[in-house]
This record gives sequence, C-alpha cells and structure tokens, in this order.
Amino acid sequence: MRAKIAYMKASLIPRACAAALALATTMAPAVAARSDDAAVRSDIGAQARLLGDKTVPHKLPFAGTTVGGLSGIDRDPCTGEYVMISDDRSVLQPARFYTARIDVDGAGVHSVDFTGTHPLLQPDGSVHPPASAGDGKAVDPEEVRVDPLTCRYWWAQEGDRPRSSSDPVIQASIRFADRTGAYRGRLPLPPNYEVGTGDRGMRRNKAVEAITFGAGSSVLTSAVEGPLLQDGPEPTTENGALVRVTRQNREGGVLGQFAYPLDKIFAESDPSSPWPPDTGVPSILAFPEDPHRYLVLERSWVAGSGYKIRIYDATTRGATAVQNMDSLAGSRIVPMRKTLVADFDDLGLSMVDNTEGMTWGPPLPGGERTLLLVSDDNFAEDEVTRFVALGIRTDNGKPAR
Repeated sequence: MRAKIAYMKASLIPRACAAALALATTMAPAVAARSDDAAVRSDIGAQARLLGDKTVPHKLPFAGTTVGGLSGIDRDPCTGEYVMISDDRSVLQPARFYTARIDVDGAGVHSVDFTGTHPLLQPDGSVHPPASAGDGKAVDPEEVRVDPLTCRYWWAQEGDRPRSSSDPVIQASIRFADRTGAYRGRLPLPPNYEVGTGDRGMRRNKAVEAITFGAGSSVLTSAVEGPLLQDGPEPTTENGALVRVTRQNREGGVLGQFAYPLDKIFAESDPSSPWPPDTGVPSILAFPEDPHRYLVLERSWVAGSGYKIRIYDATTRGATAVQNMDSLAGSRIVPMRKTLVADFDDLGLSMVDNTEGMTWGPPLPGGERTLLLVSDDNFAEDEVTRFVALGIRTDNGKPAR
C-alpha cells in the first residue's frame, strides 16, 4: 500500500499534468475481457465500459477534516448514500470515514457531495492515536463495507509490522462500528493473517486491505494485499505471486482459503529511483448472484512508469483449499482462475491514478450495473481524489445485480 511512503516520495513520482485536477467527465467505448495471465479462464468473464469520472478538489476541507486518502467505498442500502474510509493514520486528523451523495448514472458521475464524517473509535470511545505515539494502538484503515443486515460499517485495517525490535507489532483486524464510528466488535481472523516479526506472516503494508460481503450477508471474504512471507517473494517483471483470499462466516469461522494469482510487475523500475515497485490487491467485491465469484482490483506502481490498474473477474470454484497449508512456496495447487474485465490504460481516462476502492452502484437501463471506484490521493500534491464509474455486464448477458 503506497500511502505509507507517499508523504516523502510524492514529488519524485512522475504524474500527469495538473489539469487533471479539474472536475471532468470522460466517455469511452467498451473494453472486452482479455488477459495474458497464465491463470486466465475463458469460460466466464464480465465486460466493462467507461461511463465517466469526477475529480474532487485536492485536500477538500470538510467538517474540520481534510478529505483524502480514500481507500475504500461502499454503498449504504439504508440511505442510498456512499461511505468512504480514509487511510489517514491519525496524522492529519483522527482515523475516520466519510459519507456522500454521489449522482451517478449511465452518463457518468455528475456530482459528489459529502454529507458527514466521523472518527473510527476505540473500544473505550477514544479516537485512535497516530503511529508516532508508539503505544501499539494505531490503525491503518483501508477498506469499508456496509453490513447488509444491520447497515453497520465493517472496516479493515492492516496494522503494522515493526521496522525494528523497539517498534510495537500492530495486528491487522476487521472491525465493525455503528454509524457514528463507535466500536461494536471485531471478526476473528485466521492464524496465518498475523503480522509477525520473523520470516513469517504478513508483510509490512501488505496485509488485510480488501473485504466484501457475499452470499447475501452470510460470508465475509478478505484478501491479503501481498503474499505472506512464507508463501514466496513479491511479484517481479518475470513472475507473479500468490496472495491468500479467505471466506469466513459472520462469527469468524473459516469456510475456505484460496490462492489468488497476482500479476507480475508490468515494467522495469527507473534505476535512479530509491523506491521499489509496489503491487497488490487493494479491493475485492463479491458478485451478488454467485457466492464464489468476485471482482478483484489489482493496483501497481512502478517508478518512471506510473500506475497500472486492472480489474479481474475471479472465482474460487475449482481452486485448491489452502487454509491448512503452512506455505504456498513450491506447492502444487490450483489457484483461483481469473479473466480481465478492464485495464484502465484502455479506458480513455485522462490519467491512471492510485485507485484502491470499488463498489456496486445502481442498475442501468439495458441490463448493466454501475461499478464505482475511488482513488487514494495519498494527500500528495500531484495526486487526485477521483471517482470513476464503469458499466458492468456479466458474461451471460444478465446484469451484475
């Protein structure tokens, strides 16, 4: 997750011109599903087309906070509004979420009007301290989903793997809050989701960053952003990697864990840059009509080449259950199959930026459904908070309901 170092390196990253910060709406033709990945499947696949996009003012002040770092988005069925989580680790203001009315239809994103914000609270009712406090109570919010049963907010934070023995270990977690941000509990995570201190567990900034409700509301699926240390190295320009996707019931029981094949790095890094490539899964979204089918967002950044954003249609059907496998490195398994739905480079957007959140929007005439995505500006001057709307049609001609 690139936001952790963006405050230091934002000025080093080549970006599109400043004109992209203006409010804009863009139209483009359909993009057919395709992929060169070895794990591609040809039997199913959604199709996507660009409806339009809207950029909000950079560091927009709202209710005493700075809008930015939007890493997750979901539609609230109880209000029709959208909820978004900021990945501000209580540096600018306390860790928080926003609500907004977003006018989106087949002609694009017409307006984004923020309606509220609340801090995400600790069990004792206090706000979360910044990581600099050093007490191990900091959080790194990355994803938010609205519980279809209660309309409470479930949110994922990826904790912190210490840089040194003097730093605290902050475990990743999935928590739920009421609509004011008050703490209401957490979901027990599988043991291999722990942030460790040795050569095992989740990598720093590569922990739980994606969750989604599926099978109505009975299943909560999460994805680790990058491979566990024991599962092998991170992707390179030669090889991809395997990341774990876990299906749990609402009490935390593991229903299945599977390996998702992450793409290899799309370009060589600028050798003059001090920053290595960054790639991972920042968001996953269940298909309402199929409890084993997901849209998976892959986000990559390479110094000198910028961002690569791809959306895949993936399934756990036929994949090997790996919850009892200590390591995936060298193991003979069948990973989740996937096929490309959209490559942002092909959509005709004015720029491809740090897109991290996605959710289903309203249905469209003709059998499509909107898919609404949001980008994380890292609070950096050369990045943007932008909402992109796609029209999605499933492979069988039925809408993604």
